[in-house]
Amino acid sequence: MAMVYLNTYPDLFTKFIKFGLVGASGVLVDFGITYLLKEKAKVHQYIANAIGFTIAASTNYLFNRIYTFHSQNPNLLEEYGKFLAVSMVGLAINSLVIWILVSKLKWNFYFAKVFAIGAATIWNFFANLLVTFI
Repeated sequence: MAMVYLNTYPDLFTKFIKFGLVGASGVLVDFGITYLLKEKAKVHQYIANAIGFTIAASTNYLFNRIYTFHSQNPNLLEEYGKFLAVSMVGLAINSLVIWILVSKLKWNFYFAKVFAIGAATIWNFFANLLVTFI
């Protein structure tokens, strides 16, 4: 079924836009939780980032299941597990990009996080399209 999406560019584009809208809500959750943990609770920035990213990924799963991919899969735990596995690879991409931009290029953490989210979004969309919501 995933191959059908790859052959219908308008449908793929629509799904990517929907995925982006859901992702925008996830960015708010991610940044909000990361900020609160890092700045207010004084949690290490990479741990705060991982927690914010994971909570955002969980809310994004629900929205993407319903709104973006219209999943009817009755096995929610399996599907959610796939989504989280894809998201954890996305988290690794996200963290690596932040680490490179902050540690090596001396960028501001939050500015780097914007670029990291972009890189992880591309991975997350296509991996979820081809693996999670098939």
